[in-house]
Amino acid sequence: MGRFSHFLAIDWSGAKGPVQKGIALALADAAGGPPVLVERGRGWSRADVLALLREDLPENTLVGMDLGIALPFADCGAYFPKRDVLLPDAPSLWALIDDICAGDPNLGAQSFVDHPEFAPYFRNGSDTGAHFGCDGAAHGRGRFRATERAQAEMGCKPYSNFNLVGAAQVGKSSLTGMRVLHQLRGRLPVWPIDPLQERGSTLVEIYTSLAALEAGRSAAKAKMRSHEELGAALAHLDSPGVGGHGPIDDHSSDSLLTAAWLRHVSHDHNRWSPAGLTRGIAQTEGWTFGAL
Repeated sequence: MGRFSHFLAIDWSGAKGPVQKGIALALADAAGGPPVLVERGRGWSRADVLALLREDLPENTLVGMDLGIALPFADCGAYFPKRDVLLPDAPSLWALIDDICAGDPNLGAQSFVDHPEFAPYFRNGSDTGAHFGCDGAAHGRGRFRATERAQAEMGCKPYSNFNLVGAAQVGKSSLTGMRVLHQLRGRLPVWPIDPLQERGSTLVEIYTSLAALEAGRSAAKAKMRSHEELGAALAHLDSPGVGGHGPIDDHSSDSLLTAAWLRHVSHDHNRWSPAGLTRGIAQTEGWTFGAL
């Protein structure tokens, strides 16, 4: 699996607006050296990232995006139980979201979470968002994919992709990312929904906390907000440091560390064959690279 030449980590954001402060990109070279931030000057928009992935991606790049590439399916046998029309796989889910949100600016996904047919499945903090489970009843913390249960067993605290409430909400980030994945269809394969090819670039789902755990940090201290903390974590992954002193924003540090982590572990066959990954889960829910 050591065939990749570059490793691009993308800290993603589902926030409103034309430019996302929460988006950061970092690139690591297989030949070595420190990971580097991919700067945009004015900051990144989701459309900017889509354009880079379409047109400016270096050859044989392993791309990691920090988002959920699908919604839970295996627990209920459907993304949206009780709905008359069942979606068979993740690409059909992406297509539905992108179609409903076609008029949303900045690759947003507000139209989907507001849609009367789908809004009740999301935890949105109002009485109308019941966060339905398999039986149509409210579902506590929310439904989880198999890969998120694997993350929890590794010491992380994942959140449901149906959650739209508070600082821990991941729903909007994942839904906006699924729009990007749909628009990349046919250009960039997404593992494990698509099989890993012998050559060419591939996109995987990442969870930056997994990289931090393997870099010697605890789940409670996964965020690095100083160059000194980042340097120590990079050294744990046998990566040169990026230099600098004092504060660094956690979006930049997450992307820098995760780019180095992708380079460090991508050759490991076990990363591509986790125990819980069945063909059915691969097609419907996907998987987080590095969740074992």
